Amino acid sequence: MPATTRPLLAGEPLEPLPRQFAAFIRPQLPALLNEIRAEVTRAYPVYGRLLNGPDGTAIRQGVEQALVAFVDRVADPGRSAELRDQLLRRFGRVEAYEGRDLETLQSAYRLGARVALRRAKTIGRQHNLSPALILAFADALFAYIEELETVTREGYAEVRERAATEVSALRRQLLHLILASSAPPQTTVSELCEAAAWELPRTCTLLALRPPVPDHVQAALDGDVLADFDIPQPHLLVPGDLTPQRLETLGPALAGARAVVGLTVPLAQAADSLRWARRVLQFVDDGVVPDAPLIRCEDHLTTLWLLSDPALVGHLAARELAPLDGLPASRRDRLVETLRVHISTRAPAEQVGEILGVHAQTVRYRLRSLDARLGDRLADPEHRFALEVALRSLHLRDRDDGSAPAGR
Repeated sequence: MPATTRPLLAGEPLEPLPRQFAAFIRPQLPALLNEIRAEVTRAYPVYGRLLNGPDGTAIRQGVEQALVAFVDRVADPGRSAELRDQLLRRFGRVEAYEGRDLETLQSAYRLGARVALRRAKTIGRQHNLSPALILAFADALFAYIEELETVTREGYAEVRERAATEVSALRRQLLHLILASSAPPQTTVSELCEAAAWELPRTCTLLALRPPVPDHVQAALDGDVLADFDIPQPHLLVPGDLTPQRLETLGPALAGARAVVGLTVPLAQAADSLRWARRVLQFVDDGVVPDAPLIRCEDHLTTLWLLSDPALVGHLAARELAPLDGLPASRRDRLVETLRVHISTRAPAEQVGEILGVHAQTVRYRLRSLDARLGDRLADPEHRFALEVALRSLHLRDRDDGSAPAGR
């Protein structure tokens, strides 16, 4: 193929072709059009099908206009190619609607150019045209083909960009419906799934992301992941379980982001998975849960449960530790912390002392004081369990605000 430095601009002369050259090639256009059509449909049968389909007339007109516009450009460089460009953009849109890339159509353009060049050589022999003129024709022709490809690409990109935007909007709407507090009609969800080209899964896993989300994340996600980054609390829905294979792709996609993986749940419980993920993300911000690039809720279920209702935990702790009311705050705090370690570890005084950094005798003294005030409660299994729950919850909460355990 003759080399070209750049595609032509609309209205640019096809130098160095003389205008009179148009008179030689214009009479050849009907036969050339038929020859190009035959060659292209033989080489690319898909275009034979399209020529007989609903877009057949437009395709034939587009090919004809492309040839006519070339000859018109030779005869009159200022001639408008608006109709040609409209038809070529439609070519590009058809390719996008059919789900093909542009490589096949570009190859068809170049095949048509080779057919035209072959006929030009025949014309050159008939009219004793110089080899230099035929070479100039070849240069101009292939530069013109690049111009056609550029215009066609505009129509193709228009459909692809619009489709991507429309599908993205449909998928965000679908994600919103899945997470809605009331279950949407099944027909509505099914219709949205079909329009968004998304298969409804039986289970799903939600992820909460800390904003701002890096720009690369959305493009790097698997195609079946639903995402909403246009809100203060960005999140993802991953169909099914978070398998090792899924994690292999998800990890690199979320590089530079901070995310918490919710539990895998039936689709109807998607909102719960997201709620838990957001809660753990808040725990990370509060210092209750250590930070990491990817955190899993399943590793922090006890924390989620114990801190699910802080106000209720406060009331539970106040009830169970009521016998310690009236003690000086510092002494009360020391007794509460000793009781927490003792109940949660079931360890002897020596080990409790090591954990607290005090002498074992001090631990024994405190345990005797606790027994004197809470004896009946410590002996009762229900109260003992309530005490352990309350004390563990208070310990987690106090790690959040940095205060000493107060118990109320």
